[in-house]
Amino acid sequence: MFKKPLSTLKTSAPIRSSDRRKLKQRVISSFGLSPEDGDILVPEGILSVKFNTHLNEPGVAYLSPEGDPVWFAVGKGSEDLIPTVYTMWKRPKLLPFLSTPEAVIPVLVGGADLMIPGVVHHTPSLNEGRLVAICQYNHGENPTLSSPLAVGRMALSSDQIQDGRQEKGKAVYVLHTWKDHLWDMGSKLDMPEPASFTLEPEPAHETSFTSSDEVVVQEGSSPPLSEDPDVPEEIPSSSIPVTPSYTPNEISVLLHKSLLQALSTALAAVPSSSFPVSASVFYETYVLPFRPAFPSSILPIANESPDPQEITIKASGHKSLTAFLKAMEKASLLTLKSPQKHGQQTEFVVTGVITGHPSVVGHTSYVTTKDVESRAAKKAQREERLKEAEQDSVRWVEVKELWKPHLRSVELIEAFGGSSKILYELLEVRSMLNEYITSKALVNPREQAYINLDPLLSGAIAPKVKSRSKGQGTETSPAAAIEFMKRDELTKGVLEQMQPWHEVKAPGRDPVVKKGALKPIQVVVKIRQGRKASTLVTGFEPFLVLSGEDITEDLRKICAGATSVSPRVGGTPGLEVLVQGKQAKAVVDYLTEKGIPRKWIDVSDLVGKK
Repeated sequence: MFKKPLSTLKTSAPIRSSDRRKLKQRVISSFGLSPEDGDILVPEGILSVKFNTHLNEPGVAYLSPEGDPVWFAVGKGSEDLIPTVYTMWKRPKLLPFLSTPEAVIPVLVGGADLMIPGVVHHTPSLNEGRLVAICQYNHGENPTLSSPLAVGRMALSSDQIQDGRQEKGKAVYVLHTWKDHLWDMGSKLDMPEPASFTLEPEPAHETSFTSSDEVVVQEGSSPPLSEDPDVPEEIPSSSIPVTPSYTPNEISVLLHKSLLQALSTALAAVPSSSFPVSASVFYETYVLPFRPAFPSSILPIANESPDPQEITIKASGHKSLTAFLKAMEKASLLTLKSPQKHGQQTEFVVTGVITGHPSVVGHTSYVTTKDVESRAAKKAQREERLKEAEQDSVRWVEVKELWKPHLRSVELIEAFGGSSKILYELLEVRSMLNEYITSKALVNPREQAYINLDPLLSGAIAPKVKSRSKGQGTETSPAAAIEFMKRDELTKGVLEQMQPWHEVKAPGRDPVVKKGALKPIQVVVKIRQGRKASTLVTGFEPFLVLSGEDITEDLRKICAGATSVSPRVGGTPGLEVLVQGKQAKAVVDYLTEKGIPRKWIDVSDLVGKK
């Protein structure tokens, strides 16, 4: 919603005390807060500012005294308050949440919605349309969850995600994100530290959830955030039910497989100059992302496929990263160097890898967790491109040129199989003409580019000439018959005998169909009042999205010069907008931003360049 700059942004102003109390009460009742929390989230001195999104949706934002946007609402007369990221950082538990991998966050910031494959965890019992926060899940030896980085609405219920009824499509319609243009209006605070949590086994029968702070695991496990985002919170194991699927020795085997996968793919292309690498960085970069996304395909088990996030050093037989790396060094897969006793380095470093080892050469590749996350991110990007294309098509004014059978063309169109009472587009006329040519075998056998005209075609498109009879005045008669003509010229000739019409469809308005050809908007630069150059804009009324007053006001700000609107001279109906100076480019940019296609804007410079 805020991926592009706001089209209009009014000056912010403090709201009255009575309005602030009403706003505070709305926040308290809508989100179930205490009056003390209401004072924090709707502080004294709060300001309001009206805006329009890049899609011309009206809205209002409420700013803290420091200028940070804390609440916003979009839509004319909307009473639905939405917290911003700044507010969510103050009260992370304000909304239920979903988590997503790190690779998906930049896609969301770019304006995409959250897709179902990108959901890792979610709060239970989320209904369609529910406001939710989106956090970043960071897997690793000590998994963490970031503070909320986006706010949106559920596109479907969480039950549909959890039970697998929906495997594709959107999970959350994203409304606002960290680093979007609404967030940029504020002080751009640093992101709070992520909250850490632990995963421990729990008896399988304790699987019911009643608290909004509890979490359902979609592809891993996730905790609620702490009340203070700057203080990491350890999550009690009792709130995360996870049933272990593998023994420690089996998890050790899967970690070994993960290293072989990295050695046969990513590490094979890493130059030796990239080493040494610290043990923790090596583990985070070349082991965890290469865990199997479907572990049961590597080590089959009787139960359903376990969560790949369970495959960690702590759950393995090694118990520590150092023990694991030493085992891999003993297997001749890498080389290690221990830290110096009195040096600053306190952990082992990996000094090299052996990608030519027989176990690496004979390794069979599989789908990794990194592959799954990358695919989810790419899918979200594709969805975003489709969404942008759809939004662009909605934003533009659509113009259709139409033709109606008239006079001599009536008989011709009826011979084509059409009706004299219908408006036709160019493609429809061309299609009917081509079918008629094919059915009558009118293509010239010697010159395929030419069409032999039968009496009907020849009589319909032949121009009439004027003749004078004695005592009868002037009358017209057909000119000499035309024998053949190129196909494009024939189509043009048929259209010339039809009556032009046009249809204009603007976003959010009913189509308007009128008789006559639609003329482009005229942008003319010429000399007025002595030697002063001015830019004149006329013919904008048929396009529905522009009024003389709006154009005058907008161009006055854009061009930083005098503007005026008045009736067109010479008795021509309509208005003309006058802009001081040579402002043709600025005017064209403004018209296209309003959705007028460039082909419907004609520019004339009657002054010329000096």
